[in-house]
Amino acid sequence: MISTDNIALSFGGRKLFDEVNIKFTPGNCYGLIGANGAGKSTFLKILSGEVEAQSGTVNITPGQRLSFLKQDHFSYDEFSVLKTVMMGNEKLFKIMQEKDEIYMKPDFTDEDGIRASELETEFAEMNGWEAESEAGQLLAGLGIPVSYNERLVKELNGGEKVKVLLAQALFGNPDILLLDEPTNHLDIKAINWLEEFLLSFKNTVIVVSHDRHFLNKVCTHIADIDFGKITTYAGNYAFWRQASELAVKLRAAENKKAEEKASELKSFIQRFSANASKSKQATSRQKQLEKLKIVDLPVSSRKYAYVHFEPQREAGKDILTVDSISKTIDGVKVLDNISFTLQKGDKVVFISNNDVAKTTLFQILAGELEPDSGEYKWGVTTTQSHFPNDNSSYFDSGEHTLVDWLRQYSTEKDESFIRGFLGKMLFSGEEALKRTNVLSGGEKVRCMLSKMMLSGANVLILDGPTNHLDLESISSVNDGLIRYKGTVLFASHDHEFIQTVANRIIEIDTKLVNDTYSTFDEYLTSNLL
Repeated sequence: MISTDNIALSFGGRKLFDEVNIKFTPGNCYGLIGANGAGKSTFLKILSGEVEAQSGTVNITPGQRLSFLKQDHFSYDEFSVLKTVMMGNEKLFKIMQEKDEIYMKPDFTDEDGIRASELETEFAEMNGWEAESEAGQLLAGLGIPVSYNERLVKELNGGEKVKVLLAQALFGNPDILLLDEPTNHLDIKAINWLEEFLLSFKNTVIVVSHDRHFLNKVCTHIADIDFGKITTYAGNYAFWRQASELAVKLRAAENKKAEEKASELKSFIQRFSANASKSKQATSRQKQLEKLKIVDLPVSSRKYAYVHFEPQREAGKDILTVDSISKTIDGVKVLDNISFTLQKGDKVVFISNNDVAKTTLFQILAGELEPDSGEYKWGVTTTQSHFPNDNSSYFDSGEHTLVDWLRQYSTEKDESFIRGFLGKMLFSGEEALKRTNVLSGGEKVRCMLSKMMLSGANVLILDGPTNHLDLESISSVNDGLIRYKGTVLFASHDHEFIQTVANRIIEIDTKLVNDTYSTFDEYLTSNLL
């Protein structure tokens, strides 16, 4: 078990945590949620000991082992894949190292023999003889082939490194497992495997994730960071959201009733306080008024952007024809003879184990890359707006404030209009005057979405629109695309986002693998399970 007593931490005069007391018990999976900047990752680091709180303590049951999914993708570059995974159990790995050093000694002494015997006993008690097999099974489950086991980690791509680090965190059945965004960069099969692994995991899990489906699938509890406190609720994320929204409505209704009653009492007092025959009643009403507690609803740290795409004109029947497109990048063929046709109203998710293939296809369709062969043709009534996977070129110069930046893409140039639009996307007041080169990843995404909304396009191409966003903003984008009347081409790893937006699935793996009109869950049932 892991718990905290009166944890407090401030950054730059801002109180991040204030006397946090919380207990995480075995057999449960806790989803740690909160707005961007609430301190989710920081709290995991406090629990792991990487960050020290200014006051308070973290308590772990003696003898229990804690494992933390690390985000540093370069720490293990010089180690083999299999060895990196086994390093997840530090004590076991040190025993293995010491054993090897003793057995490699040219002058093996009696003392060495005694020590080796002690280490062998400890090694066996820790199930060390199964360590390599367990590490291999974890890697295989996450999609890392056996042939990669002896490769150096630096030889892997970014997604493969993430899988190795995740296997490292899961290795050795830790008593307490801390996972910070474990589904980032994972393909669909790997996410599905991880969900099943955590569902059968018997110890304590605390996870930060922006994947709502993942939180709903694996979490038994939600730990909500708000107002510097952490409150736990039984149930998954969907239950928490429904319950919290209902609580706000109930409190608002209660508050409204109290305000109405107070107004009625004040009116009575004002009318009759000067009337001798009613003075006793007025005094009584005054006492009632003083006892009446009108509790102002707290302003939550959660903010929802308003995402709404409105086509300026309706597209005709002809949307897009793609005919035998191929493309090679850096000597590697990423698209090979891709053909398909889009119909009006299609909302298509493109899925692939190779993100480069999806991004390349979208760049070609947006006119940013030329195919090596083949062609595509947009319908004459279509207008397209592209959300790129890498948006850095739009912001790096820092020459503009947000108001000036967005004005470039608006037919309406009036500052009050631009500021009002930015306000809907959570850039209010002085935030609208930020320079574009100091924006966070999530802020850049909200700017790009603003640009797309102003375009009035009837076809949207979105490559990873939920990346860098918090749960509230993801929900806003999700709802906006559900309402959108135009055609959508998008790529995402967010299960719920795909399930609720897409009506068609196109799978590509260099070549076109699958093209079907179905929901995402139906597709997974037919193709993965």
